[in-house]
Amino acid sequence: MTNTTSPFPEGFLWGGATAANQIEGAYNQDGKGLSVQDVLPHGLRSPRTPAPTPDNLKLEAIDFYHHYAEDIALFAEMGFKVFRFSIAWSRIFPNGDDKEPNEAGLAFYDRVLDELEKHGIEALVTLSHYETPLHLADAYGGWTDRRLINLYERYARTLLERYGSRVKYWLTFNEINSLVHEPFMSAGIPETEQLTEQDLYQAMHHELVASARATRIAREVAPNAKIGCMIIAMPIYPLSPSPQDAAAVMDLDHSNLAFGDVHTRGAYPGYFLRAMKEKGIELNITDEDRKDLTNTVDFVSFSYYQSVAHTSDPAKLIRGEGNIMGGVPNPTLETSEWGWQIDPIGLRLVINQFWDRWQKPLFIVENGFGAKDQLVDVNGVKTVIDDYRIAYLNDHLVQVGEGIADGADVIGYTSWGCIDLVSATTAQLSKRYGYIYVDRNDDGTGSLERFKKKSFDWYAEVIRTNGATLQG
Repeated sequence: MTNTTSPFPEGFLWGGATAANQIEGAYNQDGKGLSVQDVLPHGLRSPRTPAPTPDNLKLEAIDFYHHYAEDIALFAEMGFKVFRFSIAWSRIFPNGDDKEPNEAGLAFYDRVLDELEKHGIEALVTLSHYETPLHLADAYGGWTDRRLINLYERYARTLLERYGSRVKYWLTFNEINSLVHEPFMSAGIPETEQLTEQDLYQAMHHELVASARATRIAREVAPNAKIGCMIIAMPIYPLSPSPQDAAAVMDLDHSNLAFGDVHTRGAYPGYFLRAMKEKGIELNITDEDRKDLTNTVDFVSFSYYQSVAHTSDPAKLIRGEGNIMGGVPNPTLETSEWGWQIDPIGLRLVINQFWDRWQKPLFIVENGFGAKDQLVDVNGVKTVIDDYRIAYLNDHLVQVGEGIADGADVIGYTSWGCIDLVSATTAQLSKRYGYIYVDRNDDGTGSLERFKKKSFDWYAEVIRTNGATLQG
């Protein structure tokens, strides 16, 4: 039956998104090796530790490794059509360069897929989500080393051959354009004084080639699967109406769009080659690399949390507190407790920009509101009255509907942290995103018991009505 009261198309993929290192725990169980996240106890802005330390909440996280059946049943109760999760590379190849995969790791994700299939939920799998095996960081220098292309190719082929008939939607790298801003977390690149822009952009090239190879492999071994890229979307507004500010915005925007351009067009755009030349960077690009890059993606996925402003005036270039990608705070917008600017209309702008530019189906695979929730008792039931989260998500989903009405092909929406998880930026549990509260605190205490927040029933109704209950 056609939905006449909502712009969301029939079959729209409603769901939620997570990452292995932020939910699984079991960091050293069943043969899993260490990842870069196991030595980042205080988030991306803090220095790494030599080895895992007890204050790293990600070592146990919310213990999805042992609670996955319970959690997936809750997702099904909300009506999820799709669940985005990542596979921990070091759970499959503990060092990253092992000759054979770890069967116990593979079997865990078989069990996760069993549960999803039992409830009729599609899997959306991210191959690499901010958790490069630590051995590849320490012994190879992460993605600065070209050898990681072949190691990732082996990893991707292992997963696509094992799960390709069960998983329709795949992503190659999470937020691939974050590499040049957060090299260790994003790409396992040790941040030393010797690290240069030449190194970073060469690493970017290696990841782009690896992503394209995974796309080619997917078409070979899982022809019914769809494979996409995943980028941080961040609309950028001129701080003033001056042409100089508009040009500065274009240049900054290009630095993000280049990743999508390569994934969808199969070659580096001219503006990017110019930028490299002006930086004095000469990428090592082989003929085989150029051929690999022509394996373009089936769809473009992205995260959207905030927008920024930009200016050509150096005196006004003040980086916003919550802005991973840089950018100046927009004086017209409110901010969250963590300095992230709240801009629902920016999501409609991004949808239109990406659709107009790439003409590939779009999938919003991260969007959400981190806040300090308070567990309260209502008629004998523990819950969270998170009207602030409902308002945020409602306003953003209304703009997704506007983008669809504008003509963009948007195939799905998975809100970030559908169950509370450990924050990537701050490594806190108190920065909560979920529809499901997990009883664990920043000091590591808590029962791990799950409780439905008010937003749980709200999102279930949005899904049930295919967006017709959203308040415009």
